Amino acid sequence: MHYNLLGNTGLRVSSLSFGASSLSAVFHPVKESDAIAAVHAALDTGINYFDVAPAYGGTRSESILGKALKGIARNRYYISTKVGKYTDPLVYGKDELDFSSKQIRQSLEESAERLGTDYFDIIHLHDIEYQNRRHTEWALSEGLETLNLLKQEGRIGAVSFGIYPMDLWERIFNDYRIDAALVHNHYCLHDVSLLQLMPLAHEKGIGLINASPFGSGLLTERGPAHWHPANKAERAFFSDAAELCKQYGTSISRLAMQFSSQNAAIPTTMFSSSNPKSVLQNIQWSQEPLNPELLAKVQELLKPVMNKQWEY
Repeated sequence: MHYNLLGNTGLRVSSLSFGASSLSAVFHPVKESDAIAAVHAALDTGINYFDVAPAYGGTRSESILGKALKGIARNRYYISTKVGKYTDPLVYGKDELDFSSKQIRQSLEESAERLGTDYFDIIHLHDIEYQNRRHTEWALSEGLETLNLLKQEGRIGAVSFGIYPMDLWERIFNDYRIDAALVHNHYCLHDVSLLQLMPLAHEKGIGLINASPFGSGLLTERGPAHWHPANKAERAFFSDAAELCKQYGTSISRLAMQFSSQNAAIPTTMFSSSNPKSVLQNIQWSQEPLNPELLAKVQELLKPVMNKQWEY
C-alpha cells in the first residue's frame, strides 16, 4: 500500500481508502459479520482512512463501523464522517437536511458515540445540493462556520464537503477555504470531471478524495441499484461495456478500479465493500496494469454518457 499527503491536511492517507456506505446494505443485503470482516481486511492490508456518514442506513453504517474499529489502536487509522444530511432508517429515501450549528454539534456527539472516538480527522458537509438552494446557502454559511469553529476548538482536524455537482465544487474551490474535498463519481471510466479541479486543488492545498470508482454501481456486473437516476437507455451503454470486458477475459469492475486508482495526482481513491474477499480483490486490481486497448474501447462505448451530470 502506498501513502500520500492529503493536500495540506498533514494526513498521510493510503492510496486506497474505505467508504462505509455499503456496510448498511445501501446497495444489497449485508451480514453484519461480513461487514465487520471487510473493515478488518482493509486494516490488515494497510488501508488507514475510513469514511462514513449518519445518513448511511439511518446511522447503521456508523454503528457497524464502530463495532469493527472497537479495540483497534486509534493511531492505526484516520476517520471522517459527515454532517447535515440525516436519513430515516424506516422510510427509504426520506432525508432531512439541517446545517444549523446546534444540529451539527449534536450530530457530531452522536457519531462520536457510535464510532467510539472523540476526534474526527475530517468532517464533510454532506449533500448540500439536495432539496433546494436554501439548504446549499445554509451549509455554506452557518454549516461551514460551525465546522471552522470545531476545528479551532480541536474537535476536528480538517473541514471538507462531500457533494456531487461540478458547478458547486468550482464555486467552493474558488470562493471558500476548505482543507479537503470528497468528490464522488467524477473520476471513473465514464466521468473524468475531477481533472478540472486538480489545478486549483494543488494551488490551494486541498486534499482530493476520489470516491465511487464503480460509478455508484454502473461499472459493475450487477449494475446499479434501483435508485440510480440512469434511465434504461443509459444503463444499456454500461451493459454493453461490461459485455466487452467479458470478451477480453476480464470484468468492468476490474477495469474501473484499475483506472480510478492509478492516477498518481490523486492522493486516495475510496471504494466501498461489505465483503472481505471483495476488499482484497479491489486492492489486487488497483495494483495491476490496465489494458489500454480495452480502456479506449470501453470509453468509446461510454461516450454518449461521458461526463454526464446525473440528477442524484
